[in-house]
Amino acid sequence: MWTRTRGIALALVLLLAAAVATAAIRSGEKHGELDPRSADQYGSRAVAALLAERGVDTRVVTTAAEARAATGADTTLLVAVPDLLTAHQQSQIQAATAESGGRTILVAPSAASVGKLAPGVTADPGTSTDTTLAPDCSLPAARGAGAADTGGERYNTASEKADSCYPSDGIPTLLRLPSATGDGDTVIVGAPDILLNDRLDKQGNASLALQLLGTRPHLVWYLPSLTDESAASGAQNDRSFFDLIPKGWLWGTLQLFVAAALAALWRARRLGRLVPERLPVAIRASETTEGRARLYRKANARDRAANALRISTRTKLAPLIGIPVSRAHTPEIFLPALARQLPTPGQDLHALLFGPPPTTDAALIALADHLDALEREVRNS
Repeated sequence: MWTRTRGIALALVLLLAAAVATAAIRSGEKHGELDPRSADQYGSRAVAALLAERGVDTRVVTTAAEARAATGADTTLLVAVPDLLTAHQQSQIQAATAESGGRTILVAPSAASVGKLAPGVTADPGTSTDTTLAPDCSLPAARGAGAADTGGERYNTASEKADSCYPSDGIPTLLRLPSATGDGDTVIVGAPDILLNDRLDKQGNASLALQLLGTRPHLVWYLPSLTDESAASGAQNDRSFFDLIPKGWLWGTLQLFVAAALAALWRARRLGRLVPERLPVAIRASETTEGRARLYRKANARDRAANALRISTRTKLAPLIGIPVSRAHTPEIFLPALARQLPTPGQDLHALLFGPPPTTDAALIALADHLDALEREVRNS
């Protein structure tokens, strides 16, 4: 079994190792993404340092409760990854910021979150193909920054008071929505590039980021966490098992099924017509008999072994009792003819020659002895 399956087992081990290695590499690619404490290329430590030089203090929070408590007229709340929030968390954040008088910045929310966090705004089904865009609006922060890397998600709104900036194919990638009450507002940015360390010095990214994030003396940087208790308490409990499986795993499972089918096709036995082959050496009939007997014994095939013994005996006895071999396997013809040739009638010939298979090895050996004795008796009669 190991010889037959070691190739498939090795392929599965290699596939699993490659998947683990890929996951490890990808998990480390964006470690600390949009984290103002991270200095790697996907972090945002540079913009936090520039804000600190301008008197803006940055505080990182990881729970929805901390984010709600930190809202205020003198605070900018930046939601780094809005799509990680549950519907319950999105409603809580939106309710807390609606009347706070501060600024809320949403970084690249998709259709799954933008409608809850910014009512009246919808995400365009397509995404921007251009990353660097011109402001093309009257918003002072955008006009002062000039071209910036905001290309990504695009948004639509019916609000006439909204500032729509950095359009891609006529659809804005940055929106500023003034609050219905107070001096607060909500800013939606279609891409996180203006906040990343390795993109901050490109185009007008630094200027746009500092002007959007530096309007209040306090900046609360909300990095949603999967361990937030409010995510579990507000989650829906009627989701099925398949709703919880990431799409990537479903695709990977399909690939494994295809690989297994190809492996089965590769290793499958191909049956065709029998082809005679001349053996390189002569093999004694006794060795063939012993080999087949061992196979029967290994498979516990006492029924087949008994049937082979009975067929052989009937075939040998048919010429001796004067009937054709073709009729030797018909009890109604074979048994009366056999009984007439036996010197000692009264034996249970039907059970011996056509009876049920033996249930034990000892019964099989006894059957073989009885068949041999019957054959000798007929020959000597």
